[in-house]
This record gives sequence, C-alpha cells and structure tokens, in this order.
Amino acid sequence: MKVRVFKNSEELGKAAAKYAAEIIRKSIEKNNKARIVLSTGASQFDTLKHLVKEDLDWSKVEMFHLDEYINLPITHPASFRKYLKERFVDIVKPGKVFFVSGEGDVDAIIRELNQEITREPVHLGLIGIGENSHIAFNDPPADFDTTEPYIIVNLDEACKRQQVREGWFRTVDDVPKQAISMSVHQIMQCEVIISCVPYKVKANAIKLTLENDVTNMIPATMFKKHRDVTLFLDGDSASEVDKDVLPKYL
Repeated sequence: MKVRVFKNSEELGKAAAKYAAEIIRKSIEKNNKARIVLSTGASQFDTLKHLVKEDLDWSKVEMFHLDEYINLPITHPASFRKYLKERFVDIVKPGKVFFVSGEGDVDAIIRELNQEITREPVHLGLIGIGENSHIAFNDPPADFDTTEPYIIVNLDEACKRQQVREGWFRTVDDVPKQAISMSVHQIMQCEVIISCVPYKVKANAIKLTLENDVTNMIPATMFKKHRDVTLFLDGDSASEVDKDVLPKYL
C-alpha cells in the first residue's frame, strides 16, 4: 500500500483523477477497453469533477459501481445511481454502464451483476473508505470470506449516521437498513485500486487502517493485501496517523 498526502481535497482530486486517467488510457491501449468501478459519497466529489475532464476515449470504458440502497428509487437524492448519472455517466457517456439497482427482483439483479463483473478483469477501482472504515457497504465486521461479487448487507449505525451528516437523508431512521454491495473479495480483484479519502471526519478511519493489521473489524485494512493500491489523503484525513507510521507508506 502506498500513501500520497495533499494539501486539500481539491489537490487530492486533481492528482487522483490524473493517475486514474493514466491507468484507464493504458488499459484501453492494451485491451481496447477499460473496465472500472466507481464509488460515491462526498469524498469523491473532487476526484470525479476532475476525472470527467480528462481526454479519454470514454466509449471504450465500461463502468460498474459499488453499491446501492435496497428499495431506494433512482429519483431520491441519496441514490448512488442518480449520483453517478449526474456526475459521471451523463457527462462522459461511457460505452457500457452497469448500475446496481436495489429496486425490483434484487436476487435477479445480483445474479446479472455477478455475471457481468466476473466476465473479464476489472482494471481500476476508485474505492473510498467510510468513517467506520468500511469499503463499499461492507461495514465491520465485514465478510472477508464470501467470494460472491455482489451481496446484500445490513448497514450499521455508524454508516447510517455518516449518510445523515453528509446530507443525503434527514434522519437515521430515513436511511435504508440494507444495501446491495460489492464484496470485499470482488473489490480486491481490481488490478489497481485508488482510494480517495479527504476530510477530517475520515481521520480516525485512516489512522485505524494504517496502524492496524488486517482485520474485518477495520475493513479497509484489507487493502494491505492488495498488490497495487494507493491511498490519496489530504492533510486533514492524514492528521491523526502516528508520525512514525505514515512515513512507512510514503
């Protein structure tokens, strides 16, 4: 695991987008396509803002995303499909888009997603880390054992509170209790992972991730087992990491 620290979220997003574009460009050159996974949430705003400005052949990009609430319509402000349509899909118009929908026959939706995601390698994952250190909606204790690509998960209270603080829902009771999430195993299948984690509210999650061994109680620690993962932090999110620990990752 490598770590890069930037002055603020804007600078972080600019650098992460440039790096992501390099990986996408190389994947297209090598495979005539690039298969990518995108995450959502407030921490990804600046990265996506800069990524959509990159000069890429987006028609050769296939996009998956990480998760979606069960029984939340795409018209809801918190819908991750809505988020990605407005901030990515409708702007660059990728060649293929595989949305995670929590409406309708959820089991059938998961079966189709599982078939599509495992059809070919995924070249790049932009994977955030939550305030409770989750990756996707794999809240602690995360299931590190399942090999199913997409699974149904229960959201813990810390995760729900984060969604309220970010303004997606008015109260914790308004947050759906379950979601469809890409599994930890499937996230780890991405050839390259870029994890953009700005802001002070993520400082404890980053501290726990970097200062502990791999444990499903801190799901993001699984990144330490990946062959090519880079954390993009800002000064705030890196602020609580022990001064003797951070240099080991730089």
